[in-house]
Amino acid sequence: MLNYAIIFFVIAIIAAVLGFGGIAGSASSIAQILFVIFLILAVISFFRGRKV
Repeated sequence: MLNYAIIFFVIAIIAAVLGFGGIAGSASSIAQILFVIFLILAVISFFRGRKV
């Protein structure tokens, strides 16, 4: 999941440099959503993996 977020972030940077504003905005928002999902899943797996 984090891998896809990084890929979309790189696509957003390249599109912004080349002047494609719409594509850069879309790729940036997709990267943000994927990163948030990754963080949520990481926190859930952290707490479920604990053995107390």
